[in-house]
Amino acid sequence: MAHQFPVLLRHREVVRPRARDEFVPVELRRQLHLPARRLQPERRLKGRHIDFDRQQVTCPQGQVSAGWHGPYPTSSPTAAPLIAARFTKSQCRPCPARALCTTTADSARTVGFPPRELRNLQLRVRAEQHEPHWKTRYAVRSGVEGTINEFAHRHGMRHCRYRGQPKAHLQHVLTAITVNIERLSSQSATAELSSPRPPTAFQSFLDQNEIPRSKSWRTLGS
Repeated sequence: MAHQFPVLLRHREVVRPRARDEFVPVELRRQLHLPARRLQPERRLKGRHIDFDRQQVTCPQGQVSAGWHGPYPTSSPTAAPLIAARFTKSQCRPCPARALCTTTADSARTVGFPPRELRNLQLRVRAEQHEPHWKTRYAVRSGVEGTINEFAHRHGMRHCRYRGQPKAHLQHVLTAITVNIERLSSQSATAELSSPRPPTAFQSFLDQNEIPRSKSWRTLGS
Protein backbone atom coordinates (compact mmCIF):
# COMPACT_ATOMS: atom_id res chain seq x y z
CA MET A 1 0.00 0.00 0.00
CA ALA A 2 1.18 3.50 -0.75
CA HIS A 3 0.01 4.91 2.59
CA GLN A 4 1.31 3.70 5.90
CA PHE A 5 -0.64 3.59 9.11
CA PRO A 6 -0.01 6.86 10.97
CA VAL A 7 0.87 5.27 14.31
CA LEU A 8 3.95 3.10 13.89
CA LEU A 9 6.66 1.65 16.07
CA ARG A 10 9.77 3.44 14.94
CA HIS A 11 12.42 0.97 16.02
CA ARG A 12 14.90 -0.94 13.96
CA GLU A 13 14.43 -3.92 16.19
CA VAL A 14 11.39 -6.08 15.59
CA VAL A 15 9.25 -6.92 18.59
CA ARG A 16 7.50 -10.18 17.92
CA PRO A 17 4.30 -11.04 19.83
CA ARG A 18 4.65 -14.82 19.69
CA ALA A 19 7.34 -17.38 20.28
CA ARG A 20 6.26 -20.76 19.04
CA ASP A 21 9.72 -21.74 17.85
CA GLU A 22 9.42 -19.41 14.87
CA PHE A 23 12.64 -18.34 13.23
CA VAL A 24 13.89 -16.12 10.44
CA PRO A 25 17.41 -16.26 8.98
CA VAL A 26 20.04 -16.42 11.71
CA GLU A 27 21.66 -13.09 10.86
CA LEU A 28 18.33 -11.34 11.65
CA ARG A 29 17.46 -13.33 14.76
CA ARG A 30 19.30 -11.03 17.14
CA GLN A 31 16.98 -8.19 16.13
CA LEU A 32 13.89 -10.13 17.17
CA HIS A 33 12.56 -9.95 20.70
CA LEU A 34 10.71 -13.19 21.29
CA PRO A 35 9.38 -14.34 24.65
CA ALA A 36 9.90 -17.99 25.44
CA ARG A 37 6.79 -20.08 25.14
CA ARG A 38 5.24 -20.63 28.55
CA LEU A 39 4.68 -24.29 29.27
CA GLN A 40 2.29 -25.68 31.83
CA PRO A 41 3.95 -26.33 35.22
CA GLU A 42 3.69 -30.10 34.85
CA ARG A 43 5.63 -29.99 31.59
CA ARG A 44 8.54 -27.85 32.73
CA LEU A 45 11.09 -30.61 32.91
CA LYS A 46 14.77 -29.82 32.97
CA GLY A 47 17.68 -32.05 32.15
CA ARG A 48 16.60 -33.23 28.71
CA HIS A 49 19.66 -33.79 26.53
CA ILE A 50 19.63 -33.65 22.74
CA ASP A 51 22.45 -35.46 20.92
CA PHE A 52 22.38 -34.30 17.31
CA ASP A 53 25.31 -36.50 16.31
CA ARG A 54 23.65 -39.72 17.46
CA GLN A 55 20.16 -38.40 16.73
CA GLN A 56 18.92 -39.24 20.20
CA VAL A 57 17.13 -37.45 23.01
CA THR A 58 17.61 -38.48 26.63
CA CYS A 59 14.79 -37.55 28.98
CA PRO A 60 15.35 -36.50 32.63
CA GLN A 61 14.52 -40.07 33.71
CA GLY A 62 17.31 -41.50 31.58
CA GLN A 63 15.17 -42.94 28.78
CA VAL A 64 16.61 -42.65 25.26
CA SER A 65 14.31 -41.85 22.36
CA ALA A 66 13.56 -44.69 19.97
CA GLY A 67 12.94 -42.61 16.85
CA TRP A 68 14.32 -39.49 15.18
CA HIS A 69 12.40 -37.99 12.28
CA GLY A 70 12.79 -34.87 10.21
CA PRO A 71 13.49 -32.07 9.95
CA TYR A 72 9.99 -31.52 8.61
CA PRO A 73 9.02 -28.33 6.77
CA THR A 74 6.33 -26.27 8.45
CA SER A 75 3.31 -24.53 7.01
CA SER A 76 4.54 -21.06 7.99
CA PRO A 77 7.33 -19.53 5.87
CA THR A 78 8.83 -17.94 9.01
CA ALA A 79 8.79 -21.10 11.13
CA ALA A 80 11.83 -23.31 11.54
CA PRO A 81 11.93 -26.89 10.28
CA LEU A 82 10.94 -29.30 13.03
CA ILE A 83 12.69 -32.44 14.24
CA ALA A 84 10.56 -34.97 16.12
CA ALA A 85 12.08 -37.43 18.59
CA ARG A 86 9.66 -40.13 19.71
CA PHE A 87 9.62 -42.35 22.76
CA THR A 88 7.77 -45.67 22.98
CA LYS A 89 4.79 -46.58 25.12
CA SER A 90 6.87 -49.16 26.96
CA GLN A 91 9.18 -46.35 28.04
CA CYS A 92 6.52 -43.84 29.04
CA ARG A 93 3.76 -45.96 30.61
CA PRO A 94 5.71 -47.16 33.69
CA CYS A 95 7.59 -43.87 34.10
CA PRO A 96 7.01 -42.34 37.58
CA ALA A 97 7.25 -38.83 36.10
CA ARG A 98 4.72 -39.45 33.34
CA ALA A 99 2.19 -37.00 34.80
CA LEU A 100 4.87 -34.30 34.79
CA CYS A 101 5.86 -34.99 31.19
CA THR A 102 2.74 -35.51 29.09
CA THR A 103 -1.01 -35.07 29.39
CA THR A 104 -1.93 -37.93 27.06
CA ALA A 105 -3.67 -40.88 28.66
CA ASP A 106 -1.97 -43.67 26.73
CA SER A 107 0.38 -42.33 24.07
CA ALA A 108 4.10 -41.83 24.49
CA ARG A 109 5.91 -38.51 24.58
CA THR A 110 7.11 -36.85 21.38
CA VAL A 111 9.63 -34.03 21.62
CA GLY A 112 9.84 -31.40 18.88
CA PHE A 113 12.73 -28.99 18.38
CA PRO A 114 14.49 -27.12 15.54
CA PRO A 115 17.75 -28.24 13.89
CA ARG A 116 21.08 -27.82 15.68
CA GLU A 117 22.01 -24.34 14.45
CA LEU A 118 18.62 -22.89 15.29
CA ARG A 119 18.42 -24.82 18.56
CA ASN A 120 21.70 -23.30 19.75
CA LEU A 121 20.45 -19.90 18.70
CA GLN A 122 17.19 -20.50 20.54
CA LEU A 123 18.99 -21.34 23.79
CA ARG A 124 21.27 -18.33 23.49
CA VAL A 125 18.39 -15.93 22.89
CA ARG A 126 16.37 -17.40 25.77
CA ALA A 127 19.34 -16.76 28.05
CA GLU A 128 19.36 -13.14 26.89
CA GLN A 129 15.74 -12.77 28.02
CA HIS A 130 16.92 -12.62 31.63
CA GLU A 131 19.09 -9.57 30.97
CA PRO A 132 17.74 -6.11 31.88
CA HIS A 133 18.51 -4.73 28.41
CA TRP A 134 16.29 -7.32 26.73
CA LYS A 135 13.46 -6.75 29.20
CA THR A 136 13.62 -3.02 28.56
CA ARG A 137 13.36 -3.59 24.82
CA TYR A 138 10.57 -6.10 25.18
CA ALA A 139 8.55 -3.76 27.39
CA VAL A 140 7.92 -1.64 24.29
CA ARG A 141 5.64 -4.37 23.00
CA SER A 142 2.98 -3.81 25.66
CA GLY A 143 2.52 -0.21 24.54
CA VAL A 144 2.39 -1.21 20.90
CA GLU A 145 -0.16 -3.95 21.56
CA GLY A 146 -2.27 -1.58 23.63
CA THR A 147 -2.38 0.93 20.80
CA ILE A 148 -3.27 -1.72 18.22
CA ASN A 149 -5.98 -3.11 20.49
CA GLU A 150 -7.45 0.35 21.01
CA PHE A 151 -7.58 1.00 17.27
CA ALA A 152 -9.06 -2.40 16.44
CA HIS A 153 -11.67 -2.81 19.19
CA ARG A 154 -12.58 0.72 20.21
CA HIS A 155 -12.49 2.45 16.84
CA GLY A 156 -13.21 -0.45 14.48
CA MET A 157 -10.11 0.03 12.35
CA ARG A 158 -10.29 -3.49 10.97
CA HIS A 159 -13.18 -2.35 8.77
CA CYS A 160 -12.79 0.57 6.41
CA ARG A 161 -15.71 3.01 6.35
CA TYR A 162 -14.92 4.38 2.91
CA ARG A 163 -13.98 3.17 -0.54
CA GLY A 164 -10.69 4.16 -2.11
CA GLN A 165 -7.20 4.34 -0.72
CA PRO A 166 -7.08 8.14 -0.20
CA LYS A 167 -10.28 8.08 1.89
CA ALA A 168 -9.06 5.06 3.83
CA HIS A 169 -5.82 6.87 4.61
CA LEU A 170 -7.79 9.91 5.77
CA GLN A 171 -9.77 7.65 8.10
CA HIS A 172 -6.51 6.31 9.56
CA VAL A 173 -5.12 9.80 10.14
CA LEU A 174 -8.31 11.15 11.74
CA THR A 175 -8.60 8.09 13.97
CA ALA A 176 -4.99 8.50 15.08
CA ILE A 177 -5.69 12.14 15.97
CA THR A 178 -8.76 11.02 17.92
CA VAL A 179 -6.75 8.50 19.91
CA ASN A 180 -4.13 11.12 20.76
CA ILE A 181 -6.82 13.56 21.93
CA GLU A 182 -8.48 10.88 24.06
CA ARG A 183 -5.18 10.03 25.71
CA LEU A 184 -4.41 13.67 26.42
CA SER A 185 -7.87 14.28 27.87
CA SER A 186 -7.59 11.22 30.12
CA GLN A 187 -4.55 12.64 31.89
CA SER A 188 -5.28 14.03 35.32
CA ALA A 189 -5.40 17.81 35.43
CA THR A 190 -4.30 17.76 39.08
CA ALA A 191 -1.11 15.88 38.33
CA GLU A 192 1.96 17.43 39.86
CA LEU A 193 3.77 19.69 37.46
CA SER A 194 7.52 19.66 37.17
CA SER A 195 9.28 22.20 39.36
CA PRO A 196 10.16 25.47 37.59
CA ARG A 197 13.71 26.05 36.50
CA PRO A 198 15.63 28.17 39.03
CA PRO A 199 16.46 31.72 37.89
CA THR A 200 19.85 32.47 36.41
CA ALA A 201 22.37 34.72 38.16
CA PHE A 202 21.36 37.66 35.97
CA GLN A 203 17.66 37.09 36.65
CA SER A 204 18.38 36.92 40.39
CA PHE A 205 20.27 40.23 40.14
CA LEU A 206 17.26 41.87 38.50
CA ASP A 207 14.92 40.49 41.14
CA GLN A 208 17.14 41.65 44.03
CA ASN A 209 17.26 45.16 42.62
CA GLU A 210 13.54 45.16 41.90
CA ILE A 211 14.15 45.62 38.20
CA PRO A 212 11.16 44.29 36.25
CA ARG A 213 11.88 41.52 33.78
CA SER A 214 9.70 39.60 31.39
CA LYS A 215 8.90 35.99 32.11
CA SER A 216 10.11 35.20 28.61
CA TRP A 217 12.80 37.19 26.85
CA ARG A 218 11.04 36.42 23.59
CA THR A 219 8.34 38.93 24.53
CA LEU A 220 10.77 41.86 24.55
CA GLY A 221 9.90 44.52 22.01
CA SER A 222 6.42 43.19 21.47
